[in-house]
Amino acid sequence: MVNALSIDLEDWFCAYNLSSVIRKVQWDECELRVVESTTRLLDLLDRHKARATFFVLGWIAERVPALIREIEARNHEIAVHGYNHLLLTQVAPGEFEHDLHRALETIRRSGIQQQVVGFRAPSFTIVEKTMWALEILERNHIKYDSSVFPIGFHPDYGIADAPLRPYKITEQLYEVPLGCVEILGRRVPCSGGGYFRFYPYWLTKRMIMLSNARGASVVFYLHPWELDPGQPRMKIPLTKSIRHYYGLAKTGKKLEKLLNDFQFSTIKEVLGL
Repeated sequence: MVNALSIDLEDWFCAYNLSSVIRKVQWDECELRVVESTTRLLDLLDRHKARATFFVLGWIAERVPALIREIEARNHEIAVHGYNHLLLTQVAPGEFEHDLHRALETIRRSGIQQQVVGFRAPSFTIVEKTMWALEILERNHIKYDSSVFPIGFHPDYGIADAPLRPYKITEQLYEVPLGCVEILGRRVPCSGGGYFRFYPYWLTKRMIMLSNARGASVVFYLHPWELDPGQPRMKIPLTKSIRHYYGLAKTGKKLEKLLNDFQFSTIKEVLGL
């Protein structure tokens, strides 16, 4: 079974866990490391003949447009992650639509040829109280969203009773939820990111195999900064520090195993669009 690999294309300082110590107005003062980490990732995907969907942050596309063209040239899907990494739970609809439109225009101006049809909200913040965003996505010609985490235990995101497989969330818009598997009546994420860094590899592998055996593809995600153990270390609260920095040195080797054990393509292809 073909699973979907997704990359949230942002740099280390864009992460929400660091927002208390690095404000958006300070981003231009930070060391830009995304080109090197993404190139390393692209080379790894080439070696394993894997394709991925890159949810591009507009702020990144504006500063390194050649990187976005390189991603497309290597046969990956370009999707959108907003411009300023705004959490939908913290903005009004008008601000979100302005941010989305700016991101789409910036990505278009980077010189890519494909049409952007996919969206992922920063920190997966399509939740029950932000369903207003779906109409805005439709209005901006987005065909699928991949922001819903079908879990109920996380303090910042999740819809506990959301379907585990892709579904029509509106008449015009597909929802492609992040990968979770039910074990003994509980939903457990097997979708990457911090979960991938925390779990032993064998556990991630078993859960993806279980999901595939039940007939469901898994939507897996990572950030380029998760392959960058040399990134600057900021003094942040312990829980956020663990979430951001734990296991960075091992992510590359784990990902190599994952690409050996499973077949991955773009969300657009897995969805059949």
